[in-house]
Order: sequence, then C-alpha cells, then structure tokens
Amino acid sequence: RRLLCHDEGARRSSTMLSSATATAARIDRPMLKRPFKVVAVKFPKFLPRDVERIRDTFALKLAARIERLPVQVSFSEDRIMSSCVTPLMRKETSPVVLLHGFDSSCLEWRYTYPLLEEAGLETWAFDILGWGFSDLEKLPPCDVASKREHFYKFWKTHIERPVVLVGPSLGAAVAIDIAVNHPEAVESLVLMDASVYSEGTGNLATLPKAAAYAGVYLLKSVPLRLYANFLCFNGVSLETKWDWTKIGRLHCLYPWWEDAAVSFMTSGGYNVTSLIKKVSQKTLIVWGEDDQIISNKLAWRLHGELPNATVKQISDCGHLPHVEKPAAAAKLITEFVRETFQCKEVESIS
Repeated sequence: RRLLCHDEGARRSSTMLSSATATAARIDRPMLKRPFKVVAVKFPKFLPRDVERIRDTFALKLAARIERLPVQVSFSEDRIMSSCVTPLMRKETSPVVLLHGFDSSCLEWRYTYPLLEEAGLETWAFDILGWGFSDLEKLPPCDVASKREHFYKFWKTHIERPVVLVGPSLGAAVAIDIAVNHPEAVESLVLMDASVYSEGTGNLATLPKAAAYAGVYLLKSVPLRLYANFLCFNGVSLETKWDWTKIGRLHCLYPWWEDAAVSFMTSGGYNVTSLIKKVSQKTLIVWGEDDQIISNKLAWRLHGELPNATVKQISDCGHLPHVEKPAAAAKLITEFVRETFQCKEVESIS
C-alpha cells in the first residue's frame, strides 16, 4: 500500500506541477532584475496608503486580493474583521493555509502563493492576530492563547475542513501550537526554517511599558527592517531589499500596531519546545541550507523529535525559502499535499 501510495502520488504531483514549475522558474531568476512596470491595481480601502509606494508587482497583485472576514472570539464583544487572502475555488485536496513569520503579513507569500494556486491547490493566506492587516482598532489581547483562538474560530467559521498548515520561521511555532491544541483543524504540517526552540520573548516580557514601547518603535524602524533583509537574503540588490523593507513594514503603519506588538511582547510569546513531541500530524520540514538566522542543523533535531516527519533542504537559500526560492518552496509543498491526499485515497480504498 505504501509503495502504491508513493508511486501514484509522485506521478500525479509531477503532472500537476509542470505548468507551476515553468512559472516558478521565471519568478526565481529574473524577478530581481525585471524593470519596474506600472500596474493598475485597485487596493482594498483598509490597506495603508503606503501600499502605493511599493514597486514589486507580485506584492501589489496579492495586496489587491486581501480581504477582511468576520471572526467572533470569546475575548472580544465585537467580531474581529480578520485579514486574509482567500482561494479562487474549493478543491478536493485539503486546503493549504499559509501562516507568516514574526511581525509580518500574508504578503510574505507574494511569490509562492500564485504558484500554489497554479498547481491546483486551494490556498489561503492568513494574517496572525496582532500582525498583518486585520482591524484591531478595538484592541484585543494579542498573546499566544488569543492568537490560537482567533485562528481556530477563523477556521471553524470559514474553512471547517482539516488543513495543511504551513508555518515559516516563528509561524512554525504558531502552527505547532495550533496542531497540538486543535488537532481536528490540522491534517498535516509544513514547517519552514522553523523557529521553535526559543523561549518566548524572554526578558522582554518583564520590561516596563515605556521601555517596551521604545523597543517596539525600534522594531518598525526602516534601518532595522532593512538590516533584517541583509541578514535573510544573499545576492539581492539594494533596490530590491529597500522595496522588500517597505513591504515588510506596511502593516506597522496602523495606529494600533504598537499596542498589539507590546501586548504580544509582554505576554511572553511562543515557547513550544515541550509541544513538539506531541505533534501527531504528518510533517514536512523545509530548510534553506544557507540560513543565517537559524542553523539548518536544527532541521535534524526537529526531525528526531517529531514522530512522523521528513526533511527537505533547499540549496543556495537563506531563512525564507518562500521569498527567496518560491519555485522550490511551491514544488515541495505541492508534492507533499498531493502525496498525502493520494495516501488517504489509497487507505480509504483498502
């Protein structure tokens, strides 16, 4: 059964990935050198106006698709209008839900999202509570428990089918937290360059409020964000890094962003080390071989602690494969989803 599952899954994956791989090749190589072209895009009114200063056409196209859906949670009287990118159509395979990294947004997926759609996957990109483009004017708590409940209520209201949950960097900790506490919502996991061994926000949780706000102000500063791009990416022009900096801090321009960031910081953050061995779902671990943020050696530690996991590494790639190597990232995710789906079909027949 296992051999049949593997062989048939591989055959279907190869067929359905052909057009996506062709597009991905165009994205991986020329996108950094392609001259800017003016694109007429209508953006949602709730996005910060600075979105119009972004030059990256992939970011602009994905930004135009961001919408807000209502989510009722127990810790807020009002429904939270929650930002996400929704799929164009429903599919037979499990929905793929893309999380993002620390203090980021769904725009992280600007290059990989269209490839996953072209490969035929039902793909959602979800903004974690406190980050991204949700309406938090009536600020809810943004601690780990609130982020978890917010995702679960979003899933229960708008998806309600077990999903393939994809978490890059700190998003991997978010994914593990959800998978262990709400296993009915998560069929399988993809963890990319996973930040899952840190002990939350550490001493930052004990800072006085004034110091916490000063730290948060620094977090959204242009120099710090630009420096982070230098750490994450090699072989990328300064012009491109500058544009990526504008994309990465766009959500920080909301008036409530600082309050949300301090709420998370002082809550203690994510510490999921003890949860890793409790993950029951099948897991794909993806890692950039040249990650300068989190050593790829931790991929093998994570592999050893997860009961049902495989590791795939991407060569010549840093901390964010879905930004730096979208073709490779999309291929691995799509193959994993298709093979898992085929395995389920074979098992149901058996």
